[in-house]
Order: sequence, then structure tokens, then C-alpha cells
Amino acid sequence: MPDPAKKTDTEKNAVNIRMMGLFTIETDGEVHEELMTKSRKGISLIQYLILERGRPVSSQRLIRELWADRRSDNPEGALKTMVSRVRSTLNEISPKLGTCIVSGQGTYRWQSLPHVHVDVLEIIDLLNSLRHEPPDPGHMGKTERLMELFQGDLYLTGDILNGQATFNWLHNEYLSAVYRYIELLKIHDEYTKICDVCRRASRIDDLDEQLHIELMQAMVNLNRSDEAAAEYRRLAKQSREYLDAEPGEELQACYDSLAEAGKTLRINLDTIRNELIEKEGGTKGPFFCEYHVFKEVYNIYMRNLERLGSSMFLGIIMLGDIGDKSSDVRRESCMAGLQQILKSNMRKGDIITRFSDNTYAMLLPTVNYSTGNMVMDRIENLYYQEYSSLAINFFARISPLGTASP
Repeated sequence: MPDPAKKTDTEKNAVNIRMMGLFTIETDGEVHEELMTKSRKGISLIQYLILERGRPVSSQRLIRELWADRRSDNPEGALKTMVSRVRSTLNEISPKLGTCIVSGQGTYRWQSLPHVHVDVLEIIDLLNSLRHEPPDPGHMGKTERLMELFQGDLYLTGDILNGQATFNWLHNEYLSAVYRYIELLKIHDEYTKICDVCRRASRIDDLDEQLHIELMQAMVNLNRSDEAAAEYRRLAKQSREYLDAEPGEELQACYDSLAEAGKTLRINLDTIRNELIEKEGGTKGPFFCEYHVFKEVYNIYMRNLERLGSSMFLGIIMLGDIGDKSSDVRRESCMAGLQQILKSNMRKGDIITRFSDNTYAMLLPTVNYSTGNMVMDRIENLYYQEYSSLAINFFARISPLGTASP
């Protein structure tokens, strides 16, 4: 089995030619700038041949492109000399790199060696694939790779005519691919990812309004309306300063709708908050509820106890049974009276339910074992003061929940 730590010869000698944003040639982490300092025409030649994607280009066509601004007594000789110098410089950067410029029968073409990678060629392949394939999970991975490679618009020296058309095509197709990516992310409600994608794409074209509209809408979906408003203000200022114009109608309409949504959201929040707040003069004692509600509250508390490591107690109060025929009526009277005692003497935040004919269950948050027993003793004393003549006994017990202990 091959050692994964060992690189193949191709990997060790890898050459990366970057044409997006800048023109650089990198080998083994080292960036070479020989061509940038020695020959702008040499860079133009490499760019022209690479953008032709392996198609042979005649000497006459290259001469027209590269020397359109001046005449030469021996144009073919000048071209051959330049090609020779560029090959020599490429070979200094990496052995045999100059052989990527292939000549024959009065033509030249670029043919990458196995260890030579050109970013723009991979980008073109990715864009063509994304245009013609239906969206699927692999679509996202390809778009991520595209955004990784697309570090800026195509670098141009200004010497070649085929460059501007390719520049425009790459720019427009890149944005189209990003829009499709955003639509896929919307399906999965990945709004945080959409914000990241929009910001990265905006580094390529910060004047593209659609990217900012998508960014603002994603922010609102993440409850970050203030950030969306700040983004609009930044764009409005930028538009006035650099374009001497107000933001486009679509962007303004988007902001207006976001502002209205934010206003509605604030109104709804205020309404709900006001509904939830207990009015002055409302219930001041414990919360009495049906058993099914008590059970739900219990489960919510238990989840919080496990997460926060806090404590709570479960309390039980039960009245005894004498056994004669009048006991049911007498017990019901005592249960009703006991409920009034609990309402007047339990704390706000305690939750109580009638568990059965003769039993109350209660949740006692934020107490310890000692104070919990004190609460039960106080209720028992008040009960016997009021109902001792009915001879129905009072039984009470508490049990810790969560991390509580005696």
C-alpha cells in the first residue's frame, strides 16, 4: 500500500498557473514573478493560447493580436524570438514547463503537462458542467470549488482581443452559478450559508444588486433585520458616492419590504409579549393547572435540570379516608379548603395539580430539602387548624428531582 505521506512525482512538481485576479505561477508554494517583471507581451501570449483551450493559433493571428499597435520589419521573427524567451523563462520556473507552448506548421497552441494546473481552464469546465447538468447534491460541491478558484475577474494585460469577451463571459456565468447555488440553499433553509456565499461573491462584483438583495433577505430570515438595514445603508451610500445615483428600484423595493416585515415583526412581538405578561392584580400565588399541563411542565423542567444541573422537588399532599358514606363529601370539602390554603401560602412559581380525588401534586423549583419540608409542615399546620374537626388525616412528602439531594 502506498504511503499517503509520500507525494507522487506529479504532485511534487505541480505547477499552478493563476489567471483569475492576478497572473502568477506557483511551484511548491513559491510564487514566481519573472514574467510579470520581464515581459508583459509574454504573459499576453500565454493568456491568449490558454484561452484558446488547445486550439492551434496561426502566427499571423498572434502577430495581429500582440502587435496591433505597431509594425515590424520582421513580425514572424519577432514572434519566434518572444516565444523562445517565454519558453526559456518557463523552463527556469519549472523544468519542461516551456514545452506547454507547442508549435508546428506555422501555428502555436497551449498543451498543459500532467502536473500543470490552470485555474481558468478548470473554471470554464465547472461553469459548462453547472450550466448543463440538473441541480443535485454534487452541484453544490462544484459551485463551492468554483468560488474557491474564482479569486477575482480574469487578469488581462490589455494586449489581446479575445480576453475581454472571455472576461465578460466568465463574470456573467460565475454570477449565474452563484444565483443557482443560492436557490438550492434556500430549499434547505441554509440562510447562514447564503450570507457567506453572497459576501464572497460580492468581492467579485460589489455592485451586483441581486447579491445584496439575497444577502438582506437571508439576514431577515436569521432574525438579523438590523444587519440587513445596515447593509442597505452601506449600499445606498456607496451608490451615491461612486455612481452619483440612488440604489436601484429592486434594491429599494427589497428594503421597503424588509422594513415593513420588521415593523410587523416588532408589532407581533409586542402583542405576544403583552399577552404573556400577567396584568397587575392577577394571580400572585402558585400556578394551578390540569394534570396533562402539569406533566408537560414537569418534562420541560426535567430537560432544563439535566442541562443546567439545577434542582427541584416534587411534592405530594394526600388526605386520608375514614371509610363511612359521608367521607367523600367531607373529603371534597377538605380538598377545596386545602386548595385555598395552597393558593394563599405557596410561592409564585410553584406548580400544582390535582392528581386524584384525594391528592395534590406540586413542583417546587429553587428549594432545598430543608425548605421543602418546612413548606409542607406549614401547610399541614394550617390544614389542621382549619379542618381538625373533620378527622381526615393529612399526609405530605417531598422527593428531589434532578441534582437535588437531602
